[in-house]
Amino acid sequence: MRCGTIPAEQIPGGIDLGATLESGQSYLWRRRQGEMYASDSPPDGVWYETVIDGAYLRVRQRNGGLEWASTADSEDRLRVLLRLDDDLHRIKADSPGHPLVERAWQAYWGMRLVQDPVFPCLISFICSTQMRVPRIQAMQRRLAATFGEPVEIDGECHHGFPDPETLATVPESRLRELSLGYRAPYVKATAEQVADRLDPAAAADLPYEAAREYLTQFTGVGPKVADCVLLFSLGFTQAVPLDTWIKRAIAAEYPDCDRGDYGATSAAIRERFGSRYAGYVQTYAFHYLRHHRPDI
Repeated sequence: MRCGTIPAEQIPGGIDLGATLESGQSYLWRRRQGEMYASDSPPDGVWYETVIDGAYLRVRQRNGGLEWASTADSEDRLRVLLRLDDDLHRIKADSPGHPLVERAWQAYWGMRLVQDPVFPCLISFICSTQMRVPRIQAMQRRLAATFGEPVEIDGECHHGFPDPETLATVPESRLRELSLGYRAPYVKATAEQVADRLDPAAAADLPYEAAREYLTQFTGVGPKVADCVLLFSLGFTQAVPLDTWIKRAIAAEYPDCDRGDYGATSAAIRERFGSRYAGYVQTYAFHYLRHHRPDI
């Protein structure tokens, strides 16, 4: 195992690792010392672990910085996965001063966007429809444990997310046995598309609107799932997925942004949230609303 530390002064604006990994952005990580989503604010020292591209990686927050251990030299990978080079002070300065947004920044300062590998991100959000965050997490863990490549560390077996070629060969009935329900044929069909060389990462080279449209080629992907993939994998920080919580926030706080259809409403709320980093604002608002505004 290789180990390293990323000190606080090398993370502009700091980091809240617990909020970053437990805010419904990524389903590839798990707490080593307990269930995910067991508390709103996990304490310093909680290890999170994953397997990505065949390498086991764990990380924890200590004294404002990050400590990590991995089967590979993973500091550069960690900087990408957790977007550690994003300057949160500059991003916040670019965001609107609406009271809801200000409360969200204050409550979860240091939360960052993730940048997950695109295929696991795509499958995760296909599975997210009509599902609560902990159940989405459990579903992805079952997929990994059943079909992912194992990595053994200190006598423990960990699994990466299965590749598209593997998932493409899994019978739909087997996916249903893992509680995917009606999402099972979508997952299988999308895995087949990617295995047949329809590359979701190609969206990264397109303008935003075209990138969202490109991703809707995949089975089970509508504009909301496409926006999630653009935001949490492909670096489109302007993407604003219109999930249930954000729709409720629009109705309660920004009713003038409701334009009656996804595209127009998304464009309006992006402008309200500050177009360049609207996805950051949305992620803070989403996490805040889930924990502090159940009335919405």
